[in-house]
Amino acid sequence: MEELGRIYLCIKNIVDTLRQKSRPYLFSNSLAPALVVACLKALEIINNNKNLITKLHDNTLYFREQITEIGYEVKGDSHPIVPIMIYDAKQAVALSEMLLEKNIYVIPFSFPVVPKNQARIRVQLSSSHTKDQLKHSIRAFKECGKALNII
Repeated sequence: MEELGRIYLCIKNIVDTLRQKSRPYLFSNSLAPALVVACLKALEIINNNKNLITKLHDNTLYFREQITEIGYEVKGDSHPIVPIMIYDAKQAVALSEMLLEKNIYVIPFSFPVVPKNQARIRVQLSSSHTKDQLKHSIRAFKECGKALNII
């Protein structure tokens, strides 16, 4: 009986260690119920109002065309997450900080998230952006890009 107790303790210690150290265990958590409900509601809203998809497509096309026209290089074709190539990590951070001062929140990405010398600004468009907001952001990108000698 004592031997079984030692074996049980050994197995329990192994299981406890695996629970704490095992990558598949750590990264296999389920989604929070509130997040699942929010996702389902978002899908319901999209399914009930096709105009949202059309507006998102229009906003994406407009922003991509305009940002390219002022001199930025954009990756991809038609996705509403728009990677604007800056290449230099410090310049990407500086640009994002200048844009934030103009109430435009964008995220700079650099190594190791993207390959070295492939730094970029990620812009996320939505159907709730107005044309005036898009024009404001494009003007800000132009002003800040020129101030930093990016464009």
